[in-house]
Amino acid sequence: MSLESEIRQEHFQSEHHKAAINILVTGSWLYNQNANFLRQYDLTPEQFNVLRILRGSHPKPMMLLDITARMIDKNSNCTRLVEKLRQKGWVTRELCATNRRQVDISITTKGLQLLKRIDSQSTEWLRALRKLTKAEASELNRLLDKIRV
Repeated sequence: MSLESEIRQEHFQSEHHKAAINILVTGSWLYNQNANFLRQYDLTPEQFNVLRILRGSHPKPMMLLDITARMIDKNSNCTRLVEKLRQKGWVTRELCATNRRQVDISITTKGLQLLKRIDSQSTEWLRALRKLTKAEASELNRLLDKIRV
């Protein structure tokens, strides 16, 4: 569906303005696709992001500030997210043995198993992106990176 049809707007100030709106609309759409997919696992996209970050550092624990710095949404309440994940048994929080003011956060075996299940079905929510060829996806990544520089 075209952007014009999606938001029922015919004219834009410029192609650059249209591109910005298109990125926002597409980002919101993709977020909702991801949220709907993750709902079956009792996860939000932000919680999933924290789990993926912790898996990337596993078995080494991480501090809260390091997790926050690597999150997609920098405005997420990482403390609250980690606590929810801890309550579900997917992460642990422990005082650091060498620095009592530091809290080490690690993904549990249960959390790793959950991510493995999600990974095995991830093509479901990525189906829309599979419409792009590998070269097109690469070009899209290059262009999006160029915008953020």
